[in-house]
Amino acid sequence: MRVSVSAGAVVALLAGGAWWIWWRDAGPAEADEVTTQTVQASLTTMEKSVTGTGTLTPTVNESVSFAVSGTVTSVAVAVGDTVTEGQELATVDTLELNADLLDAKATLVSAQATLANAEDDDDGSDVAQAQVDAAAAQVEVAQARYDDAAEAMDDATLVAPAAGLVTSVDLEVGDVVTGSGSSSGGGGSTGGASGGAGGTTSTSTASSAQFVIVGTQAWEVTTSVDESDVALVEVGDQVEMTSDDLTETLYGVVTEVGLVSSSTTSVASFPVTIDVTLPEQTLHDGVSVDVEIIYERRTDVLTVPSLAVTRADDGTSQVTKAGDDGATQTVTVETGASSGTVVEITSGLSEGDSVVVQVAPAGRGNGTGGGTGGEQGQFPGSGGSDGQMPLPPEGFDFGGAGGGPRNG
Repeated sequence: MRVSVSAGAVVALLAGGAWWIWWRDAGPAEADEVTTQTVQASLTTMEKSVTGTGTLTPTVNESVSFAVSGTVTSVAVAVGDTVTEGQELATVDTLELNADLLDAKATLVSAQATLANAEDDDDGSDVAQAQVDAAAAQVEVAQARYDDAAEAMDDATLVAPAAGLVTSVDLEVGDVVTGSGSSSGGGGSTGGASGGAGGTTSTSTASSAQFVIVGTQAWEVTTSVDESDVALVEVGDQVEMTSDDLTETLYGVVTEVGLVSSSTTSVASFPVTIDVTLPEQTLHDGVSVDVEIIYERRTDVLTVPSLAVTRADDGTSQVTKAGDDGATQTVTVETGASSGTVVEITSGLSEGDSVVVQVAPAGRGNGTGGGTGGEQGQFPGSGGSDGQMPLPPEGFDFGGAGGGPRNG
């Protein structure tokens, strides 16, 4: 097998060799310009969190319609109006409803009179007792019919089941409506409400609703958490939410953690519902937010930069501690959790103790190895070994090995 080496590669090797000779004989002092900083051990707050995305939706989103039939006699609100809970929205005529109520009342009074007569004629016989029982049953039936008729009269006035903004009105005076006579879920809160002069209202789907009311004072976000993280999340966890469409960070609390996966992929994920703390800024339905669920938060944790901690030959962790007089000593420490660029110190240091951290110059890593070079002011990585080859000096030319000068 023949191995060929291109001319460019030979030039590169020669150039690299020339650079190595320069670094060994002429420039090690310049190349090893690694500075140190003294940083104090300080108390901080350490957090652990789970992230996701979600969409802002109003907690109140009610689709409301008449539960009774009739001709619309008034519409009291328009799109854009803000209503309070129990406020009148519209009314229908009560002619038939009133007739039903009067008829039900007459039937009830008659049944009550029959029961009274049966009780007066009760002579203790089985036949008399049966007549009393039958009359009592008729009173119960008549009472239920009367209660339904009275409720229908109340329903002739449609009221807002919750406070909010009216976003849709699909009703005019003179329209004939056919009431559903029942309630079904139509939004964030379901069912009807009683208030003012009105009674129970009926909710329906938004497409068929006569009124839609959206709350502006209560918001929620639903996000998904993978199966590997959902066990970490609990009701009551604090949440922070950000978005390019928001002027400030939103805060909230986890109110529900779903038990059934909502994922359609091979990785199971579970819905988590978050109640948004009432913000000062104006919110809008449908805004996408980045969600951070903080499942652990510890305050007053003693920390130092992670890069101040090195590993001793025996496997223990150690730092270089600096005294007020400038003298340094190696101190064995015990570490705990890490977060970002800091690590917890559980023993070996106290708040205010100074530790030494090596800082690499711009454009290169640190001699301690493992760090990310090329960034101004970054702490070097921990671990590795001393004596890594530095970059060549500014203006050093690799010749034909791939371009012009490379700056250190």
